[in-house]
Amino acid sequence: MPSKKSSPRKPEQKRLDWDPVGLMAGVDEAGRGPLAGPVVAAAVILDDARRIRGLADSKVLSPLQRDRLFDQICEKALCCSIAQASVEEIDELNILHATMLAMKRAVEGLRLRPVKVLVDGNRLPTIDVLAEAVVGGDAKIKSISAASILAKVHRDRLCETLHEEFPQYGFASHKGYGTPEHLEALRAHGACRHHRKFFSPVAATLVTEDGLAVSLTAA
Repeated sequence: MPSKKSSPRKPEQKRLDWDPVGLMAGVDEAGRGPLAGPVVAAAVILDDARRIRGLADSKVLSPLQRDRLFDQICEKALCCSIAQASVEEIDELNILHATMLAMKRAVEGLRLRPVKVLVDGNRLPTIDVLAEAVVGGDAKIKSISAASILAKVHRDRLCETLHEEFPQYGFASHKGYGTPEHLEALRAHGACRHHRKFFSPVAATLVTEDGLAVSLTAA
């Protein structure tokens, strides 16, 4: 998968032997791997006085569990924010940069300003807040688990909307991932405007055997 820019340098972060006193936000993303649709990020500041039972990495929860927790998080969290980077931004920046952009937007969208942000993974977006990357944080830290659930459910619902517009691709079932069903639909119909054209399975459908570019399906 081609990338137009080199990987971003990891932002410098101040190392503390203790956590600052104040609000902590968890941040996670959904949709880095799919061949279509935006990448979505969420930021959540939980309320210690209103506990939410069952928070876990969204990948280990059933769709029904995620939907129920999504509603509870929106109701009980002190504040939360969901943001995204578009397919056009993914194509322009590459998926890593676009993911960092979505995370930055999610943090900046919080109604309350946290004193520290905990981000799932090993990279940090460029934000004006103390931040720490936590590998496997979606399974370890409740606020990151909550963010992973919000991002996943929101993106899945977006894919259901894409399915209504382009039912031939099956977005409602595979959520844009490169399943055999999706790859077969790409071969049969070519790519639509929601596909990430620099992802290799999509790029292969945009060029003829003569090396000529093929237009994206608009409707």
